[in-house]
Amino acid sequence: MTPQARVVALTGAGISAASGIPTFRGKGGLYKNLHAQDLATPEAFARDPATVWEWYGWRRDLVRRARPNAAHRALRELSELVGRLDIITQNVDGLHEQTGLAGEGGIVRLHGSLWRMRCTRCGREVEDRSAGPYPPDLPHCSCGGLMRPAVVWFGEQLASEDLDEAGALTRHADVFLVVGTSAVVYPAAGFLGLASQQGAFVAEFNLEAAASGPEIGLRVTGPSEETLPALVDAVRKRRKV
Repeated sequence: MTPQARVVALTGAGISAASGIPTFRGKGGLYKNLHAQDLATPEAFARDPATVWEWYGWRRDLVRRARPNAAHRALRELSELVGRLDIITQNVDGLHEQTGLAGEGGIVRLHGSLWRMRCTRCGREVEDRSAGPYPPDLPHCSCGGLMRPAVVWFGEQLASEDLDEAGALTRHADVFLVVGTSAVVYPAAGFLGLASQQGAFVAEFNLEAAASGPEIGLRVTGPSEETLPALVDAVRKRRKV
């Protein structure tokens, strides 16, 4: 990894696990015996907005107490050692934003932000960091419309501008890191393939091998809060040789 390298990191729920944020997959991710797939849908919100907002209020309180872990900080440190580092994240927790990035690197949030709300009537979006849960006082827009979390739910399309930005970054990457995500579901899988096709070196950092295909040039298994700092240390040592 040269000082001029352009690095892109695709991150998922696994990178935030050490910060105490559940992945919402499996039994550990249940909320009142409901799976995320039962709550994070337009149909669930239309049927029972109070329960959906209660869940998001609970999540906000949980994330508000969380802090970036060593994996988030390692990406920040790596951004100081390379030409440019950008993050494409599937997470909505905002922990990458807390650490920031050096230089011109940016963060593309494919699934939106836990800290933004959108009006179901006029589409207006606002930043909101108030405490949850909300029920019985559900948030409303100045136009009178009910506000919903400004995140991408199951069954919804990702914003085209975010996909375009993520694709542009991927096409120019020299190194593409896959961290805390299986990257087997589109559009994540598409970015991985695109990076490989454009000649980027692809490295996976997961608890266990998840991504598949010949495009993976390096697999590092283990907690990202341990493996990413080790990567940064290796890059630093190489610079001193």
